[in-house]
Amino acid sequence: MSASVSPVAPMLATTGDAPLTSPLLAYEPKYDGIRAIVSVEVFSADADRKPRIRMWSRLGNEKTAQFPEIAAALQEWATHARDRSVILDGEIVALDPSGRPTGFQNLQGRIHVIADHTGPRRTPGAPQTPTALILFDLLRDGDEDLRHRPFRDRRTRLEQVMRGLDDARLRLTEQAIADGRALYSRAQRDGWEGLIAKRLDSLYQSGRRSPDWCKIKLVRQQTCVVGGWTDPRGSRPFLGALLLGVHDETGALRYVGHSGAGFSDAELERVWQQLQPLANSECPFTPKPKTNERPHWVTPRLVAEVKFTEWTADGILRHPTYLGMRDDVKPERVRKEADAGVQRRRATGGRQRTRRVPPLREKKTPSGNRPDVEADLLSQLDAIDERGGNGTLELPDGQRLEVTNLGKIFWPKLKLTKGDLIRHYVRVSSAILPALADRPLVMKRYPNGIDAKPFYQHRAADKLPSGIRMEVADAGNERRPHIIGGDLLTLLYTAQLASISQDPWFSRVGSETFVDHIALDLDPPEGLPFARVLDVARWVRDQLVRLKAPAFAKTSGSGGLHVYVPMPAETPYEAGLIYAQIVATMVANAHPKQATVERSVAARGQRVYVDYLQNIRSKTLASVYSARANDFAGVSTPLRWEEIDDGGITPQDFTIVNFGERLASVGDLWAGLLKSKGADLRAVIQRG
Repeated sequence: MSASVSPVAPMLATTGDAPLTSPLLAYEPKYDGIRAIVSVEVFSADADRKPRIRMWSRLGNEKTAQFPEIAAALQEWATHARDRSVILDGEIVALDPSGRPTGFQNLQGRIHVIADHTGPRRTPGAPQTPTALILFDLLRDGDEDLRHRPFRDRRTRLEQVMRGLDDARLRLTEQAIADGRALYSRAQRDGWEGLIAKRLDSLYQSGRRSPDWCKIKLVRQQTCVVGGWTDPRGSRPFLGALLLGVHDETGALRYVGHSGAGFSDAELERVWQQLQPLANSECPFTPKPKTNERPHWVTPRLVAEVKFTEWTADGILRHPTYLGMRDDVKPERVRKEADAGVQRRRATGGRQRTRRVPPLREKKTPSGNRPDVEADLLSQLDAIDERGGNGTLELPDGQRLEVTNLGKIFWPKLKLTKGDLIRHYVRVSSAILPALADRPLVMKRYPNGIDAKPFYQHRAADKLPSGIRMEVADAGNERRPHIIGGDLLTLLYTAQLASISQDPWFSRVGSETFVDHIALDLDPPEGLPFARVLDVARWVRDQLVRLKAPAFAKTSGSGGLHVYVPMPAETPYEAGLIYAQIVATMVANAHPKQATVERSVAARGQRVYVDYLQNIRSKTLASVYSARANDFAGVSTPLRWEEIDDGGITPQDFTIVNFGERLASVGDLWAGLLKSKGADLRAVIQRG
């Protein structure tokens, strides 16, 4: 089990709301410390070798030397109580004088403890703060991987493993089953950060942020990127305040306020020394903020934790107080954290709503959705299915559509039918129609399901049902009649024709020579983990951030991922293609072992192909919210950048079976692309 890197990526919790009473849940304190994956390697075949202890943060940074007394406690425990190795999950916390866990700020000095052959020693000025490891999960016991066992079973095994432990440096977390009200009251009284509600049947999803674990926050805290500092006032040494930001969904760093409270003189000096090597003349925030004192900018590589009272209407932290610097969070992954649970309890005086669990978060209806229309159409489809699969759909405004063979199997392995395809497009209609509006469609039709050979249909049929929009569009080499997307009747008509995906042009009819957006198609070779595709997506985003260009990402619905960039009005296809080529080449040049722009499949090897050639006039990609013709019935799904940063997402997570819940939960994440101001084309030319 020996490893130079963390053997397991930790499972992460979402932030939101959960009922305080549920037979499905276990409740635990939310500790304000450093997450730790712990490897205890026991050499049972060699009695002379002491157990080997390794501890890693959630980013995979080793922490063993920084907390030598915890490592020593684990070694003592393993020497006397263990005959096989384990991997544990827990939290390293600072302790107050009475031995109770305390806030993250009290870990700051302890983070700088080091150990060598002379034993543990502290950096100058570091306080003698005691620490403990609080354990809450068991991931491996001997050769048995427990991550695929329910949480209740892992907890039972953890209690068995830790039975008889008597060491203040190692503790088992408190837990309440089915009723978290008493723990919640203690959290309020004692100033805890909050609770974690965990589904008892949840599996351990390494590296993934899952709603099966939900953070119920009490103290409002925010992780922020440090973008600079201001001059101090009066006799204050070193700096006045840190200038703080979070990344928005496009990846731009947005200013959220400044924090000058919470510093000791020693901490001011320590932070000052960290800032100096990063100082530069370029403001990292978009837009540039106004400050009370003279600002100094830094390359945004430092991450600070602050507590605060509330967010203002214009997105600024009110009364932020510095708690400490973090080295277990990547700056590019910092986003505004949700705190809906705090707001709801504040508004309701602590009363909880009774609602279905999971998903332990409140659902919301996408903007513009008409649930009455959706419910009526789904009811009609069910009735037609029961009558043999042939019938007439009555659409709003008196439109009618003949549908046939709804029971025909389109996805044989899943037993999903043509009727299931049409139901999917009914459910996503309010979100997908704006993305298809006024765009010529290319249909790839699967009349006999995904296992049979499809065929392409570029031209609209000579005879179309009444109400289906057809226009002659200029494809560059010829003018031809196309079906034009954007209305419910046309959407369901193309699904009735067994066009599984919706494939629109990047331009609109009437302005066929001007592209509205470009896309980089991240295409992995067979067998490459999707995590590598997410890596390349982040690198694409990073290049676009440098160009101050908005970026929107979605799964392809199959094995890849698409990153879209809106273009300015009247951008010719040729200019959009050049923009895409330059960005793709930047990424491939910066990461030649992981990404490539080579067209030849043989030349790509095990690298992700960053395909910019999809931006040629009249070419298409599957639209956002499209169903896909693959074994798992995937859906091309828009993603938040924080989901990409957190990792753990796979295309198989989003299918026509479950996508309705996803859309209801997060809303239309693609709407921002359609409203976004286009990228500055001059910026890419200058940098390219």
